[in-house]
Amino acid sequence: MPFATQLSAGLGLKPQHFEAARGCRADGLWFEVHSENYMVDGGPRLAWLEAVRAQHPLSLHGVAMSLAADDEPDAAHLARFKRLVERFEPVLVSEHLAWSTWRGAYHPDLLPFPRTVEALVRVGANIGRVQDVLKRRIAIENPSHYVRFDEHEFGEIEFLDELVRRTGCGLLLDVNNVYVSARNLDSDPIAYLDTFPAAHIEEIHLAGHSADPTFGEALLIDSHDAPVAPAVWALYEHLVARIGPRPTLIERDDNVPEFTALLAERERAHGTLGAPARRAA
Repeated sequence: MPFATQLSAGLGLKPQHFEAARGCRADGLWFEVHSENYMVDGGPRLAWLEAVRAQHPLSLHGVAMSLAADDEPDAAHLARFKRLVERFEPVLVSEHLAWSTWRGAYHPDLLPFPRTVEALVRVGANIGRVQDVLKRRIAIENPSHYVRFDEHEFGEIEFLDELVRRTGCGLLLDVNNVYVSARNLDSDPIAYLDTFPAAHIEEIHLAGHSADPTFGEALLIDSHDAPVAPAVWALYEHLVARIGPRPTLIERDDNVPEFTALLAERERAHGTLGAPARRAA
């Protein structure tokens, strides 16, 4: 069913928070789930997701479409994804700019690739296939980076912008990914945010990160196991001041706290989203 409420800040939905999520009435609240966790034919998981969906807008975030692989998306996986979209009618659908399958083997990670002309054609074709099957636009998320590639033929923003031009897809801007990548590769996160194509941003993600157990602060990991860091909040506030409010998600996938702790982070993002309107008034 459609929702009249404008999306503000949302939360990644966890099973242990089902009752609290269903009962929460925060203004503009929405929830996002990883699609692969719900690609089943029935059972309690789908039942409680339907109960939350009856009260709040829902977003589906895929993690296994492997859009940058050297083959088309798995037909059975895409068919399950389509059934999920048709069942829950999410307000947003998104996927990653990464690959995770190779010659029939699945790797449980979001793996990087060189941004070449060949990759641009391949990824664009796969995004087109997904959108044709789903019959809707999807948003593509910028990745986290841990190593440099000498083979890149495009800057990341140039590559994403060209994907939008070729496929009509949207973009999901993960601010934590920007910060982690900037720290790891010694680049400027403000410059990245200031040149990111604002018109195509459908969703923003905020999450926590951690230092690598071996290399410490010299290598940050997009771990989603901690609160959003102060530096990431500062980048987010800078971004919203530039582009205006966009639906923003607080992600937490490990060391998951009580619902009230996540809701407090959500309220901070919600307040930031309202700041441009307050300044204009």
